[in-house]
Formats: sequence, structure tokens, C-alpha cells
Amino acid sequence: MKVVRTIAELPAALAPGSIGLVPTMGAFHEGHLSLFRAARTECDFVVASLFVNPAQFGTGEDLGRYPRDEGRDLRLAEETGVDVVFAPSAEEMYPAGFQTWVDVEELGAILEGVHRPGHFRGVATVCLKLFNIVRPARAYFGQKDAQQAAVVTRLVEDLNLAVQIRVLPTVRDEDGLALSSRNAYLSPAEREQALALSRALATKDPGRARELLKGLEVDYVELAQLDGQVVLAAAVRVGKARLIDNIVIEGENA
Repeated sequence: MKVVRTIAELPAALAPGSIGLVPTMGAFHEGHLSLFRAARTECDFVVASLFVNPAQFGTGEDLGRYPRDEGRDLRLAEETGVDVVFAPSAEEMYPAGFQTWVDVEELGAILEGVHRPGHFRGVATVCLKLFNIVRPARAYFGQKDAQQAAVVTRLVEDLNLAVQIRVLPTVRDEDGLALSSRNAYLSPAEREQALALSRALATKDPGRARELLKGLEVDYVELAQLDGQVVLAAAVRVGKARLIDNIVIEGENA
């Protein structure tokens, strides 16, 4: 496995054939590994990006303390069959003078877009850059970040990009908690509290879900139409962690 840190070096590290790209911010867990395995099965060559994207964090969010362990991530990526890890710096991705942004207006303005203004502008821009840099045949995302997947799918359709977006089911712990890099923020007691999120969504009913989430700081519990899917989505705060999850009511992965 090769680790590449600059855009200029990447073409020489790629091989002929179909490329599968898994965009990540690191702190790998089984959810990421499931995407790597799918890419390995479906593509000739697998690239994982490892980049904590500052453009998708707002003022006061957790950019500075987002979990980082590059050594562990590289080991897991290699063990799971990744061929190249593209791990650029912020300066490499957003050099001096950078001023071009992509905004998926309607899909990016609901749910997370209300509570994290500008978040999806950062997501869409970095994904478009990665698609242009890596030129993948397929890119892999998790259903846990359903709105992100919908935003990227709309980006690809609207801008006629030659990449297929693959969205794989959410990976959960045995107790139902959706795997997330931010779960590392939870104490054992907070993790127990966080289980209310998946249990609430399992009702598939917004009213019942809100009842089950009483006692937590809730940003939203809403039904939403996300580019062909209807999901019940929620975001809650438990201790220092802000957790999101969803369950598909109608559409793919239901």
C-alpha cells in the first residue's frame, strides 16, 4: 500500500482499471472497513482519502479535537485491501487564493444544513475535488450519513460527473448504536444514553421517537425526502458528542 500526500504525486501511484474511492476523515471503524471491502470487491484499484476537511467544520465545532490516529488508520487500510491512501494537508487541498465552492442548495439546507450552516458546501467542494483528482469509477459512502450521500449524489447528477455513488447500509454495534468516529467522545454512561437514538429511530415514527429522546439535547427528529429516499433522521448531543443517525422508511436500503 502506498501513502500519497500531494496531488502531483497521485497519478503515478494509480494503476489501470476501475478505481474505487472511499472518502474519509480517518479514525477508521468497521463502517469504513465495510466500504473498503466493497470497493475491493467491485473495483480493480482502491483509493481511500484520509483528510479531516476543515471546510466542513463550523466555528466552535470539533475540528481541533476530531479523533486522529494515522498510524492505526494506515494499518487498517492496508489490512483491508486499500491500494493507496491519499492523505493531503489542508494547504494541499486549499492553497493560498482558493475561492471556488460548490453548494447543493436545497438538499444542503435541511436537517444538518440548519444546524451546521456551510457544512455541505465544504462536503460538496472536497468531494468534487477528490473526484477530479482521483477520477474514480465508483465512490463509496455510508447510509449513516444519508444526507451527505444524497448531497453528493445530487452533485454528481447535476454536474454530469462520471462516477457512480454507492451507498452501503449503516454498520451498528450489537446494541444498535451506529458506528461513528465521534463515539470515541462518549464515556460509558454517555454511551448508554446514546442508545436511545437508534431505539427512537427504530419506531419509524417522529412523535414516538421524540418521546424516547426526552432527556437528551435534540437538534432535530424529522422525516425527510433525500433524493429518492424517505428517512427518519435525528441529531442529538450526548456529553461532548453530537451524534446523527437515520432509518430508511422508503427507498433503497429500506
